[in-house]
Amino acid sequence: MTLSINQLEEARHALEAPLFADVAGDIDVSFEFFPPKTEAMDATLWQSIATLAPLGPRFVSVTYGAGGTTRERTHATVARIARETNVPAAAHLTCVEATRDEIDAVAEEYWAAGVRHIVALRGDPPRAGERYAAHPGGYENAAALVEGLRRLHPFEISVACYPECHPDSNDAVADLDNLKRKIDAGATRAISQFFFSPDVFFRYRDAVAAAGLDAEIVPGVMPVSNFAAVQRMSAMCGTEVPAWMGRLFNGLDDLPAARQLVSATLAAELCRKLYAGGVKQFHFYTLNRAELSFAICHLLGVRAQADEGRAAA
Repeated sequence: MTLSINQLEEARHALEAPLFADVAGDIDVSFEFFPPKTEAMDATLWQSIATLAPLGPRFVSVTYGAGGTTRERTHATVARIARETNVPAAAHLTCVEATRDEIDAVAEEYWAAGVRHIVALRGDPPRAGERYAAHPGGYENAAALVEGLRRLHPFEISVACYPECHPDSNDAVADLDNLKRKIDAGATRAISQFFFSPDVFFRYRDAVAAAGLDAEIVPGVMPVSNFAAVQRMSAMCGTEVPAWMGRLFNGLDDLPAARQLVSATLAAELCRKLYAGGVKQFHFYTLNRAELSFAICHLLGVRAQADEGRAAA
């Protein structure tokens, strides 16, 4: 087998130094959680926040169920983070199953609770398999929601973007047009759907730049703790799962510790390649588990800060 010059250079570099040897720790991280449903899940969530808070994240966000199904639990979780920790809290807010007045009232409650950051999303239909339809009297889409939030208060606003195209978009051009509308409406940054190939993100970043958008595009990283669950989520959101990933997780269903090691290795390698391509901000979908995200951040050079993490026990 004949290797190209580039392949030989990459092999030489890999042999000369560990993969993470030249990572300077000069990155910013953020973490996403979901509101707990039970007391046991609540304990796990707050232990995870206590573990990750000392890393000094830019913010932690809390998701919002389809149709507002977790509205009260989301609000309670975000308000407690704002009240009991030093970590900036961001609340997800969607357009689904609510009027503009109802959504504005929720946003006002967040502002009153000291929350200054909203993750503004169109949201998914409340029933799986249905097409999205704007609620009568509600915000039509995420761009309209961003505009509405801007009228209320000077929120910091994050929105979503989709390196492999949102399932409801006709094509990549329409998907970028939608992102542009959200940025033009006042969004601060876009956080991407998860993906598993660095090239997917780099191509998307180039397309965003070519479209004339200079907003911050933050890659969303999903450590794979449960391969079957990630396959289901990927099928719903249009993310490609490489065949080699399935082979790596094959046979690990009854070996959780080995599965964790494989997961951390894959996610850390993805982040390292993104870092090599100039990425300095990362958003981790934690699934309310701290270990994988903490390990990846550690490999990327992020260390606990003594004055951070006044997280509730």
